[in-house]
Amino acid sequence: MIRPADFIIESRKMLLLGLPLIGAQLAQISMSFVDTIMAGNYHPDDLASVAIGSSFFMPIFTVAIGILMALSPIIAQLYGSRNLHLIGKKVRQGVWLSIFLTIPAMLLLNHLHPVMNLLGFSPEVISITSGYLFALSWGIPAAFAFMVLRFFNEALGATRPALYITLIGLVFNILGNYTLIYGRFGFPELGAVGTGWATAIVFWVMFLVMLGYTLRKKAYARFRLFHNIRIPERKHIGEILRIGTPIGVSMGMETSMFAVMALLMGTLGTTVVAAHQVAINIASVTFMIPLGLSMAITVRVGQLYGKKQFSNARFAGFTGVVLCTLIMSIAAVVMISFPEHITGIYTRDPEVNRMASMLLIMAAIFQISDGLQVGGSGALRGLKDTRIPMFVNLTAYWIIGIPLGYTLGITLDRGPQGLWIGLIAGLSVAAVLHNLRFHRITRRLLPP
Repeated sequence: MIRPADFIIESRKMLLLGLPLIGAQLAQISMSFVDTIMAGNYHPDDLASVAIGSSFFMPIFTVAIGILMALSPIIAQLYGSRNLHLIGKKVRQGVWLSIFLTIPAMLLLNHLHPVMNLLGFSPEVISITSGYLFALSWGIPAAFAFMVLRFFNEALGATRPALYITLIGLVFNILGNYTLIYGRFGFPELGAVGTGWATAIVFWVMFLVMLGYTLRKKAYARFRLFHNIRIPERKHIGEILRIGTPIGVSMGMETSMFAVMALLMGTLGTTVVAAHQVAINIASVTFMIPLGLSMAITVRVGQLYGKKQFSNARFAGFTGVVLCTLIMSIAAVVMISFPEHITGIYTRDPEVNRMASMLLIMAAIFQISDGLQVGGSGALRGLKDTRIPMFVNLTAYWIIGIPLGYTLGITLDRGPQGLWIGLIAGLSVAAVLHNLRFHRITRRLLPP
């Protein structure tokens, strides 16, 4: 029997872990918001360059971070099982892997000029975007190394450092943009390229602060994080890749589904594109809440699984899923109740506002699906189960979501509503299948 008191106790533990991560995710997305606003106030070409550059950068960044995210369940399970002597080795090998991932990421970001030519962007925008990506690429080594240390801390239950350090990064981001975009304090006026350099500096600041915190924390001395540094070890890097690559691919498929839908919206006119952008931006902000909580679910399930407390791990996983769903249900109610007030923050155009309000009501529907799927996938990561969820996402997003959206929205001419039905269907299928799989795996772990 599950008592309400048990749910309350587990919810409290989950929220203590998760609230700082939610704050960190919201602070992270605020950096993109600041970049967009400050570049947009400088010049339209610079705004377009930041938007285009971010479209190239985010898929690369998301896949790499997904791979490194494997460290969270790996270390959480080691910590739960008290195999503390292996934790330092996993962190060191994670740093090696972050360096290996840096090389192709930097090369890609600095060789996108032909792709932009092929897409037909103007020479001015291509020049600015290339400069923006070149500057941004120099922050990649620090960004990936920061994530290794972040996932190490989170796996041990230390989630507040990520919040505080990301807030520090947000402050540096605002100051860096102001200084380098507009040429203040004797620095050159760089426009969008200055945004790229500011972001790169922020990545290095966040990494160095996280490194300093991790090295100075006395409780971490037992892990001997950077003692006995060895060359990369195939066994440990192979484990991270085996668990992390499906996570990266899964995150990439979800991100790309939304990107493809945005491109398809572009065939329906500028008003539709603007309305879609407003609605999807609002949905992206609310998604940061269950996304941060899903990271806490991974840690909580991983630690309990490592302790072989399988019943508790199952209960913690489903408690987290319920919390994610409750949070997104509240967001859905707000969206349905005040759609025009919310979209009015983004636009004064009455036609864009009308259409964005209509799409926001549809977004309210997939809020619940999004909460279920991100909670379920976080619980599965805690079990280090990532390969099957990757195929689930492939099916849900690319075999069901995109084709259905294209058929309804483009072929049957139902417009943006048809495309959004595809989004809702894809997320709903993923939500059901992820949670069903977690139920089946954890049920097999319980005694008969």
